[in-house]
Amino acid sequence: MRRVALFGVALLLLVACRRTATVSEINVVPEPSSVHQSEGGYTLHRLVRVSMTNLGQNSATMKYVMQSLRRAHLHPTVVSSAEASDLYLVLLDSTDVALGHEGYRLNIQPNGIRLSANTERGLFYAYQSLIQILPPDVIHTNYSAIHLPACQIIDTPRFEWRGLHIDASRHFVSVRQMKRFIDIMALYKLNRLHWHLTDDHGWRLPSNAYPKLNSVGSWRPDRGDTPWSDIEPTQPDEVCTYGGFYTVAEIADLVDYAATRGVEIVPGIELPGHCSAALAAYPSLSCDGGEYAVACGPCWPQKSILCAGNDSTLLFVRTVLDELMDVFPGQYIHLGGSETLKDNWEQCQRCQRRMHQLHLRNEEQLNTWLLDQAAQHVAQRGRTAVMWDIADPSAMQRNVVSMTSHNSQPSANAVRNGHKVVACPADYCSFDYYQASPRFQPLAIGGLTTLAKAYQYDPLPRRHTNAMRQMVMGGQCCLWTEYTSTPYDMEYMLLPRLLATAEALWSEPANKEWNHFRHKVEEQKTRLRAKGYAYCDGSFTPLFNAHRIDDTTASVSISTEVPNTYIFYTTDQSDPTRKSSIYIGPVQLRRGTHIKLRPMYKGIERDSVYEYIIK
Repeated sequence: MRRVALFGVALLLLVACRRTATVSEINVVPEPSSVHQSEGGYTLHRLVRVSMTNLGQNSATMKYVMQSLRRAHLHPTVVSSAEASDLYLVLLDSTDVALGHEGYRLNIQPNGIRLSANTERGLFYAYQSLIQILPPDVIHTNYSAIHLPACQIIDTPRFEWRGLHIDASRHFVSVRQMKRFIDIMALYKLNRLHWHLTDDHGWRLPSNAYPKLNSVGSWRPDRGDTPWSDIEPTQPDEVCTYGGFYTVAEIADLVDYAATRGVEIVPGIELPGHCSAALAAYPSLSCDGGEYAVACGPCWPQKSILCAGNDSTLLFVRTVLDELMDVFPGQYIHLGGSETLKDNWEQCQRCQRRMHQLHLRNEEQLNTWLLDQAAQHVAQRGRTAVMWDIADPSAMQRNVVSMTSHNSQPSANAVRNGHKVVACPADYCSFDYYQASPRFQPLAIGGLTTLAKAYQYDPLPRRHTNAMRQMVMGGQCCLWTEYTSTPYDMEYMLLPRLLATAEALWSEPANKEWNHFRHKVEEQKTRLRAKGYAYCDGSFTPLFNAHRIDDTTASVSISTEVPNTYIFYTTDQSDPTRKSSIYIGPVQLRRGTHIKLRPMYKGIERDSVYEYIIK
């Protein structure tokens, strides 16, 4: 009996070792510039021979490739002969102008796989595309052979700034979780991590010059699982145990980790408003010198503002920026500048005196002056300042980048005044908004940005000038974390909408197609699940379209974001059930018909009943 059992185990192992996969479609996100499949292909076996030209075996890219192949249950070895290799990575001897700094070529042919680029960044992106061509469950499945289709991919990005914003002030985000965000950015070729580190609810930057920023400003009372909108403000003498801050060593580790994956960290602080945490630590920096507390829950109207008339404020800002720039080597530094109420300045003698000395007409000009002082200090260190929605672009030095979070008008105004722009309009890019019917989703801040809507995002307005095209650097999706306190919540709100942002920022509009994209997303969900990421299934709200045929009849088309969603419908004003008609294609109905729809996915009701009158 024991021999039979052992034989059975051995047989199972043998079958597992012989498991193979055949890839027939190229489903890369973001969509490459050009993809040409051809007959034949290449079979990648467990032992992968890797060779390279102009790329050191100990380079960051090669180390990443070798580690990644091992995680995919493959066994890479380095060989000297390109002809004898399965995977050949080439840094080009002469610049291929068509590829630029981040572009690449990926060729899968019967004699092997070749990745080529002008830079290591380009090679890294080529490899990310190759990873997406492998089976989505390759991390969990030990394939003995993977049959890949012959293809040629030539790819370059549309925009230089392809970003993700993470708010670590409302809820402290661990370094481990930040690395998971960086990994997902790398897979989808995002290259700017805007890390929001200070706000009313916590100061996360380390500071030697102002130690109370950490001992006081980094902590607030623990309110447990109370919904954000119901959280009570901090009370006097309340014990503060919720929060934290990053050490210099942790930041250095994360900066290096990001750099090896083509990601530049853009640290963000908030000036001169949203400063409850800073003023709780140093109330002398306020206009009134009163008592302040690190904020808990909603804090609006937002009146915690640094005193612009106090010279100590200027010293504080410059010192904090120096400490920040000492640990973050990247080019861009975000200074905030949003949602600043000036009530305190109106009552402050020092601020009014400063306005008089500088011949400023109002508090808004004082705000611009203070931010410009910070921007000049950043520029003196050879860096570039970024700000939210510059109120008066004509009064700000031109090397400051305007990050616009509203409609296209602020972008156009900034461009006219010589400022480069990163466009992230809230309706398309704020991922703290609901992504499906609130009835079936975790509590969020409000709004609705479905995957389909996020896919419509374009940093450039529909009608734009050549000047704007040159000045718009790109965009980013933004995750503010009032309502997302855990790593699971954060990933769930980001995914899969982050894929829509990635494709909007990398791919040319002519290469984008919604039905193809939503098909790709379903495969990517398998890949995300294999990596342990949380994600939303998507919105099941029907995408309804009625096209008039004649005076009495219309053709009705229905779809949803998520393929394989069943839509049950009725036309007798009763609510649809599983026994009702199933939509399988365009239906001709009389105009004036009252149609009701109920989406079902995997046998479960995923949304409300929707009603339409066919006109």
